[in-house]
Amino acid sequence: MDKPPRTFWQIWNMSFGFLGIQFGWGLQMANMSAIYEYLGARADQIPILWLAAPLTGLIVQPIIGHASDRTWGPLGRRRPYFLAGAILSSSALILMPRSSALWMAAGLLWVLDACINISMEPFRAFVADLLPEFQRTRGFAVQSLFIGFGAVIASALPILLTYVFHVSDKTGGGSPIPYTVRLSFYIGAAAFFSAVLYTILTTGEYPPKNLAAFAKAKAEGAGIKKNAAEIFSSILDMPRTMRQLAPVQFFTWLGLFCMWLYFTVAITRSVFGAMEAGSQAYNDGVKWSGLCFAVQNAVTTAFSFILAPMANRVGRRLTHVICLTCGGVGLLSTSLIHNQWLLIIPMVGVGIAWASILSMPYAVLVGSLPPDKTGVYMGIFNFFIVTPEIVASAGLKPLVTYLEHHLPASIDVRLAAVLLGGFSMIFAALLMLRVEDPYDARQPSSYLSGNAAIAKS
Repeated sequence: MDKPPRTFWQIWNMSFGFLGIQFGWGLQMANMSAIYEYLGARADQIPILWLAAPLTGLIVQPIIGHASDRTWGPLGRRRPYFLAGAILSSSALILMPRSSALWMAAGLLWVLDACINISMEPFRAFVADLLPEFQRTRGFAVQSLFIGFGAVIASALPILLTYVFHVSDKTGGGSPIPYTVRLSFYIGAAAFFSAVLYTILTTGEYPPKNLAAFAKAKAEGAGIKKNAAEIFSSILDMPRTMRQLAPVQFFTWLGLFCMWLYFTVAITRSVFGAMEAGSQAYNDGVKWSGLCFAVQNAVTTAFSFILAPMANRVGRRLTHVICLTCGGVGLLSTSLIHNQWLLIIPMVGVGIAWASILSMPYAVLVGSLPPDKTGVYMGIFNFFIVTPEIVASAGLKPLVTYLEHHLPASIDVRLAAVLLGGFSMIFAALLMLRVEDPYDARQPSSYLSGNAAIAKS
């Protein structure tokens, strides 16, 4: 069907749920490694404690994508999954900071990661479902805006609660986790649910062209074996552009996971001089790391306004190459920094990269996908996010253990892991040069014509 162009505010409404989703991701990424150390984890244990979550996502995401392709009901196709994921994720966010042992925190991270993806993966397909081709780059860019803005607040919540609202950052109530971190997770739970609910209530979906044929196809494909066979067949038949994007995604997200796993605990040592978890210097480093991630995501928010015009001028492929290079150089520069304020500089580069990572690969991908399989392919595409997380979680443990015994005492292994992330991101930028974009954003009909179409609607 011909999809009418959407106004800016309609795109705003359909993307607003990502603000809440990013509260979940932002709190998780900025605080989980520190929570593990508060609960007694060693540096070499941190990667393996993250492992259960991506293993679950590897299974859950294509199943959710496939199921949402074949769903239609009172809430539509994707929105039932938005709602279920929001309820489950908010519950996990409330329970997470109440963890009393490592195994409990690791188990809740497993649940949280899986539940966030129940909401997030259908959101990617939502843009393809509702927007015409020339507006999809803008649609994903608006998602990046909300992701960046949500992460600014989520990452900075502990430091904001301490210095703006004067909430104590001490521990209490039998928990080794500071009260500011616990309260941040409770606020995040409310924000997650409210933002997703807003999108559900303000944005409808297009029904299948022929409901009877849709119901028949769904019935014929019912059953675990048939569904599994369809997912496996889709993997084998991945479009060419998707195959080219796969290694780009792998090395991009490997770089990101190196940063998320070790940036916080690295700067507590290299910049704040903390010798042990729980010390005042360590707590100060954790809060400053949250501020750094907030700056990164503020840059992401601002840069999201530039992405669509930039892609229109130089193409989506080259836009992504430039942005990934900025992120890689930013991570590499952390090795030269020993002043907390200068940590803002590398986070600017990472923020630029993050804005593009959240939009350009999806905008390039969607044009190559069959419309009736958008959900399942979005889930499969997430393999190339989950797989590097598994590699980072499983592979960094022996690497960190080896480096701890072979690097000079003056070199912190946590910082070495962050630098590995920088090299990985630059390699991803080089791989992006070989990707074929099926829809050339430089054509006059892309961005400028889109504005004209909106103006007439």
